[in-house]
Amino acid sequence: MLRAAFFIACRYTAGMKTRIDHATVVTCRDNEPVVLEDTSITFQDGVVTQVEPGADATAGRVTPQTGELEIIDGRNKLVIPGLINTHHHLYQSLTRCMPAVQNAELFDWLIALYPRWRELTCDSLRQAATVSIAELLLGGCTTTSDHMYLFPADRDVRIEAVLEAADALGIRIHAGRGSMSLGASAGGLPPDDCVQTEDEILNDCRRVIETFHDARPMAMRRIDLAPCSPFSITPALLDQTRALAAERSVLLHTHAAETLDEERFCIEKFGVRPIEYLHQHQWLAPNVYLAHCVHLNDEEIRLLAATSTGVVHCPCSNMRLGSGIAPVRRMLDAGVKVGVAVDGSSSNDGGNLLAEARQALLLQRVTGGAGAISTADAFRMATIGGAAVLNRPELGRIKPGCAADLVIYDANDVAFAGAIAQDPLGALMLCHAPRPQRVIVAGRTVVEAGQVTGVDVPRLVADFNRMVRQKFRTPSGAGVHR
Repeated sequence: MLRAAFFIACRYTAGMKTRIDHATVVTCRDNEPVVLEDTSITFQDGVVTQVEPGADATAGRVTPQTGELEIIDGRNKLVIPGLINTHHHLYQSLTRCMPAVQNAELFDWLIALYPRWRELTCDSLRQAATVSIAELLLGGCTTTSDHMYLFPADRDVRIEAVLEAADALGIRIHAGRGSMSLGASAGGLPPDDCVQTEDEILNDCRRVIETFHDARPMAMRRIDLAPCSPFSITPALLDQTRALAAERSVLLHTHAAETLDEERFCIEKFGVRPIEYLHQHQWLAPNVYLAHCVHLNDEEIRLLAATSTGVVHCPCSNMRLGSGIAPVRRMLDAGVKVGVAVDGSSSNDGGNLLAEARQALLLQRVTGGAGAISTADAFRMATIGGAAVLNRPELGRIKPGCAADLVIYDANDVAFAGAIAQDPLGALMLCHAPRPQRVIVAGRTVVEAGQVTGVDVPRLVADFNRMVRQKFRTPSGAGVHR
């Protein structure tokens, strides 16, 4: 259990009924975003029970002190479903903004970072995950996927560190037990001391699923199986991982078609492009979601749609590494499930999912024109699109029977001034939205008054920066900026 000094006691009353009164609500109905003015939302035991025109906050009101009903004044508030981040590497906040890789493309970026990541321990992973999750929550993200594939030799790294951080801060998580088995001596990209044997990988995958996976609809914690990439595992492990996922009914996740270097690698090693390689190994299916998918042709897009394979769009990371622009408009038109994600903190350097959805909107317009992606498209990708990618229909919308994952903004914030009077959805997706005032996950307030509850954030950050300077900073110091 996480016992670091930066955690403090926080308030949460199980079973309490809560109602948000007279709010402006933006959600999706029948897959279309809608704006509901003067609306009240009631939830209890982590589930939304009622969405109705604004209730009379005084008639028959039970005071919060009785423990039966808490009323949140929603006037001048904007409420949306909790945002869903479908791809992250929580540990990478340890090497955020490292000067040596600020101008590197993916393969060079990885080669330079592996020596730093080799120093990962269970404690440093726990702290990094805590920092990354805190940033996600402060941006209105209530569910995240984490792709944790680095288990250096002779280190104590275990996925428990990520799960403990998620549990302590109260975020929903799909924890991807990742893997790398193909070291540099065998033709892979990672150093040999950063990979594991296939028996080690599969045995720990079984252990993690049996110990931590929760298949129930409102689960706070699920385990996905997530080989790092086609260039870091063998075809045999790809097949064995798929078979294990089918046996245990868990999702599969990996990177795919991110860069032209990866495409060349797959053609040289396997004779086909990345998507066809995955297809040959039965890795295109409704229980699979793929990160990036930047370099796709029309046939591959049709194949992703036909197999109900999910795609995760990471616009800032793709831009930061110079990987390219994913064909999101073409994927959406073809019926591909598309979510959005911030990706790792070393290739994005930020963890604001609403800003990421905004970036997705703007980036598609660079090549596709002003009508390429609408505010509705961007909102869907960050909410119900992410829910579809993770096979979580109970997430991403505000309606009875869905999870009480809610984000509350101050509609009077100067960042929304003028815009909120025009179009609340447009204000969210086109303005630089402020931090939410409150974030609720499974009915529990995890951000209040713009601060993460139960966490001494200044101490957390100070301790983390001290550790990064001591163990994860570029050996030459601050580095050279060109």
